Amino acid sequence: MQAIIKESIRKSYSYQDYRNKISELLLEGKSSGNEQSEALTKYSELNKTRMNRLDKTIEITAEYTEQLSQLKGNYIWLVVAEGWCGDAAQIVPVIHKMAMQTPAIELKMVFRDENEDLMNQFLTNGAKGIPKLIIVDKNSLEVLGDFGPRPTGAQQFMLDYKAAHGKIDETAKADLQLWYFKDKGLSIQKEIMDVMSGLIN
Repeated sequence: MQAIIKESIRKSYSYQDYRNKISELLLEGKSSGNEQSEALTKYSELNKTRMNRLDKTIEITAEYTEQLSQLKGNYIWLVVAEGWCGDAAQIVPVIHKMAMQTPAIELKMVFRDENEDLMNQFLTNGAKGIPKLIIVDKNSLEVLGDFGPRPTGAQQFMLDYKAAHGKIDETAKADLQLWYFKDKGLSIQKEIMDVMSGLIN
């Protein structure tokens, strides 16, 4: 595992470089990832706008800011994502803003399809669900915990929708974005801090 983590970190991007890479691909009419389609490019464009908005509006609570400032040790938050992913567009800006609250965390971004070995270590019910936050000890590269691909409430919303309608359609995706909008990143912050709580003394 540590060899996979080390290689993924070597291939990683800063948050801003990740955003820039997606923008560069969009200028070429492409999305990130192995699969290319008009729909994925459209989603990537939408997500770029969402992330721009969230970068300006997301606020980390005073409670979690205080907890982050008390972290012992140094950590890498390694995030697996893609530009076309609607969940990533909502979650990654929150992760970025949280990491900015403390020098103890270094945020590194990797694209899922460029890091298959890593992704295969963190499947969700056998699927390559993203985004995935992997919490790594900076010195030993030991994996200490993970979060994703969705906060519990968002995941339950999608399960309930599928049970009621038999499938996940465009209405479900639009309603999920509304769920994130109303939640204002609070569930994401809480669930990540729940994982981190064991690292705070």
